[in-house]
Amino acid sequence: MRTGLVFGAAAALWAISLSSPGVAEKAVSIPAIAADAKEPGNTAVAVFAGGCFWGMEGVFEHVKGVKTVTSGYAGGTADTAYYESVSSETTNHAEAIRIVYDPQAVSYGTLLRVYFSVAHDPTQLNRQGPDSGPSYRSAIFPQSPVQDRAARSYIGQLSKAHAWPRPIVTKIETGKFFPAEAYHQDFMRRNPNHGYIVRFDMPKLAAYKAAFPSLYR
Repeated sequence: MRTGLVFGAAAALWAISLSSPGVAEKAVSIPAIAADAKEPGNTAVAVFAGGCFWGMEGVFEHVKGVKTVTSGYAGGTADTAYYESVSSETTNHAEAIRIVYDPQAVSYGTLLRVYFSVAHDPTQLNRQGPDSGPSYRSAIFPQSPVQDRAARSYIGQLSKAHAWPRPIVTKIETGKFFPAEAYHQDFMRRNPNHGYIVRFDMPKLAAYKAAFPSLYR
């Protein structure tokens, strides 16, 4: 648990890692999606899981065309959709974000490109960085058949491109999204000096800004 207490040698190592400067990151260079989702209207929803939702939310809040980003849980049931339960790694929930966006301003395919390129590492199985367990898995929860087709097509496209030295392990899943507790919302923006944010998430945001300057806001 990132916000809980740890003791002994593990605590010392954790404190050292959090006090260290953020590791410089670079976005993985990947092609744009070949078969994008064409969505009507000016409001659509995307749900992605890719490790700690603090950093995922922090990146997508800076994407032009995105209206709101909510941290939460997806894949499990309503009665277990709270942090202490999800952290037990027995609920089938993944830490996830719900993105409300204008598909005429930013396409689902563009969101997928940011997701794969810089928001997380899609080759890490049931973990991201210092966090391990199925709640930190890489997963996409399509909200429509057109999103489902686009996500599957892009995973196939990226797998053939061999942009990473290891295989993509991102799952396509179904399941409802449940908002997380209030103290998790906008965590990166509200706590820019938090040790975890400085060490693991600020470098990710800087990498996104460098790789997608025209998309950054």
